Amino acid sequence: MSLNRRTFLKSAGLAAVAAPFARPSFADPVVFAPQPGPARSFELVTRFEIANLKGAARVWIPAPSRDFGNWFWVRGTFFSSNANDAALRTDPGSGATFVEASWTGETAPVLEVVSRFSTRDRAVDAGAASASVEPLSDIERAEFIRATKFVPLAGIVKETSDKIVQGQSTDLGKVRAIYEWVVDHTYRDGKVRGCGAGDVVGMLKAGSAAMGGKCADINPLFVGLARAQGIPARDLYGIRVAPSQFGYKSLGPSTPTVTKAQHCRAEVYLTGIGWVPMDPADVRKVALEEPPGNLDMMSEKVLAARKALFGAWETNWVPYNSAQDVRLSQSEDSIAFLMYPQAEVGGVMLDCLNPDTFKYTITAREISV
Repeated sequence: MSLNRRTFLKSAGLAAVAAPFARPSFADPVVFAPQPGPARSFELVTRFEIANLKGAARVWIPAPSRDFGNWFWVRGTFFSSNANDAALRTDPGSGATFVEASWTGETAPVLEVVSRFSTRDRAVDAGAASASVEPLSDIERAEFIRATKFVPLAGIVKETSDKIVQGQSTDLGKVRAIYEWVVDHTYRDGKVRGCGAGDVVGMLKAGSAAMGGKCADINPLFVGLARAQGIPARDLYGIRVAPSQFGYKSLGPSTPTVTKAQHCRAEVYLTGIGWVPMDPADVRKVALEEPPGNLDMMSEKVLAARKALFGAWETNWVPYNSAQDVRLSQSEDSIAFLMYPQAEVGGVMLDCLNPDTFKYTITAREISV
C-alpha cells in the first residue's frame, strides 16, 4: 500500500503557515502571570517508523480528544500510513483518542499523525463564584471523584487527605491546603524515567523524605487527594509545544523537536467557579531545573510559579485527554494514561520512553490561520 492514506477529523480548512520558534527573553522583575488573550494555533506531527520489520506490528499514537471550554480547540487531525489497517479511534471506556495502525507483511512501516489546534492562556479566580456557571452533571461528577486502578482513594490516600484538610470547611480551602501540601512535601526527581508512573500509594508510603517523582506522579497525587474529599478533579495528559512566553526555560521546549516534552497537568472543579487549572508539579520543575538549577523554594522564580499555578496555566501545551486506565486493545491490560506513543512488535510492547529504539519523533510549530 502506498503512503497516501489520509483521514481528516473536524477539518477547519487551516492554511498552515509556520511562525517563528523563538524563545522570549525577559528582564527582571520576574513575571509569571498567564492571562487569557489572543488564541495561538499549532501543528503537532508524530512520525513512527520501523526498518527491517519481521512479523507484525501495531501502534497507537495519541491525538487531541476534544475541545476544552474557551481555551482549547481541536482544528483537525489526519494521518498518512502504509498500514494494512489504520483509523482514528476513541477508547469507549476512557475517552482517549488515538490513531491505531497495524502492519503484516510490511518491512518498513510508516505512520505520520498531524494534529492542529488553537489554545489560549488560562487564569481563573478561584474565589469569584458565579451563579451562571453550569454545574457538572451527575455522570460527570461521578467520573471525576471515582477511584482508579492507579489512584485508589481509600487507605493511605484518604487518611493523608483528611489530615491535610483539617480545619478547612470549604472546597476552595481544602484545595488550597492540598496544593500547598503537595508542593511542600514532594520534589522533582530527575532520575525518574519519562513523566513518572503515577504510583500515588507508593509515594505516600515512602514518606515526605522520599516523595520524588515527575508530573505524572506529583499531579495525580494532587488529584487523588482532592478526589478523596469528594472534590471533582482530573489529570490532563499532553505535551509542551512552544517556549514559555515568560522566559522560563524549564517550562517549554527549546527546539521544534518535542519528542520528550510530554507533560501532565491537573484541574479541580469548584461549584460556581468551574474547572480551575492547577500544576504543583511545575512548581517543583521550576525549582529543580530553572537555571542555574536547584533554586531555593523562596526564590523569586519559584514563588512566582507557585502563586500563578494555583489557578492559571501558560498554554504552550496541548492536552491529549484526561483518560485514566486506558485500554488499547482487548488483548492488553489497561495502562495508567495515554501520553506517549505505544507500539507492539512481534507481540512484544516496545519501551515508549525510548523514542530512539521505538523510532518515533514529535515536532511542533506555531502556525497562523
